[in-house]
Amino acid sequence: MKKFEYSELSKSLLTPQIVSLLTTIHEYKGEQNLFIESNADKLSDLVEIAKIQSVDASNKIEGIYTSDERLKKIVMDKTMPKTRNEKEIAGYRDILNMIHENYDYIPIRSNYFLQLHGGMYKFTGLSIGGKYKNVDNIIAEMDSQGNSKIRFRPVESWRTPEAIDELCDAYNQALKDNVDPLLLMPMFILDFLCIHPFNDGNGRMSRLLTLLLLYKSGYIVGKYISIEKLIETTKESYYEALQQSSLGWHENNNDYAPFVEYYLGAIVAAYRDFSSRVQILIESGFSKPERVRAIIKRNVGKITKAEIMKQCPDISQITIQRALIELVEKGEIIKISGGRYTSYIWNEEKE
Repeated sequence: MKKFEYSELSKSLLTPQIVSLLTTIHEYKGEQNLFIESNADKLSDLVEIAKIQSVDASNKIEGIYTSDERLKKIVMDKTMPKTRNEKEIAGYRDILNMIHENYDYIPIRSNYFLQLHGGMYKFTGLSIGGKYKNVDNIIAEMDSQGNSKIRFRPVESWRTPEAIDELCDAYNQALKDNVDPLLLMPMFILDFLCIHPFNDGNGRMSRLLTLLLLYKSGYIVGKYISIEKLIETTKESYYEALQQSSLGWHENNNDYAPFVEYYLGAIVAAYRDFSSRVQILIESGFSKPERVRAIIKRNVGKITKAEIMKQCPDISQITIQRALIELVEKGEIIKISGGRYTSYIWNEEKE
């Protein structure tokens, strides 16, 4: 039977790689919380962009789609959901908003998890919302020939409520034992996914719980940068780390390190992305072409037009393209041709 012994397990995770990630996150947290406190009004646009990306990415991982136009309207609550997919998207939106606004009042307890899960399905009318699984489930994968094979057998349905209670108790006790929350969170999320407590929605719930755990421990970067989007763009690495860390799970012989490293790496990426966005806000008095120029100048090495667009979602592709052409003509940047992978670099000799 699986035992959740986080206080002891956390000691074995303090490898040089993980310690380095922890140190980086702690440094980012300190300096960026100061910026957030003094510039909250300037960050509203980032919150809205992250919200749209989070709802889109977390559902897209599970094959739940709608058009970009419909997605934006649903996230901004400017239309009613029509299809099954849109109803699930709207449910995710509402729970995401709840976590953003009320995380301090949501304990890490099983009955609250059921409420969050029920909220995800409130528009669908499905009876599975807010209930633990009533049949045993499996985690399967497809091979290159299209054949399905079992990758992992989660906890049996009859034992699921007890397992979730034990999971929550272990997490809360480890916090009291002063285990670093950044080590606890990925272990908790991995164990949640291995229990796989619901008939449907386990992946989306794990990403919502990721935000909840981060916020409750003071790491609010996910409010401004979509961690769900970062997971979606690296989902192959995510699933690989999940598989590696789930081997031997039932026998209490699994290695949490691969998933912890992936998880902490995603948080570091979010903080770095936030730093870039903050720099853009500082430069918000610049014209749009000046912002493009500043991004290329401070970037180390090459940068593509797509990467510039990612940092400036409010600047149109046409405006960015015009700015690039003008900067090349002035000799301030150098164009490195590569077809669709064309990139640009700051011309140091022009200084």
